[in-house]
Amino acid sequence: MSYDKVSQAKGLVIGSKQTLKAIKENEVSEVIIADDADRRVTNKVLLAAEENGIPVVKVDSMKKLGKACGIEVGAATVAIKA
Repeated sequence: MSYDKVSQAKGLVIGSKQTLKAIKENEVSEVIIADDADRRVTNKVLLAAEENGIPVVKVDSMKKLGKACGIEVGAATVAIKA
């Protein structure tokens, strides 16, 4: 379900650093985090999303999340722009 939502989204922010920046700039409506990503990378994004009241959806695979974004590498976090 979430992979479909990502692949159909108009505005995406891919990657943890870019996601954090977009959260701080209030540009995000939802965050997707891959469960198999390094927790040191995803915890900062998870905390920022929770602090800003942004819904977080977890998916099982970085590789599938990256593919849904149209990139050939895995993605630990993706944000859907508001």
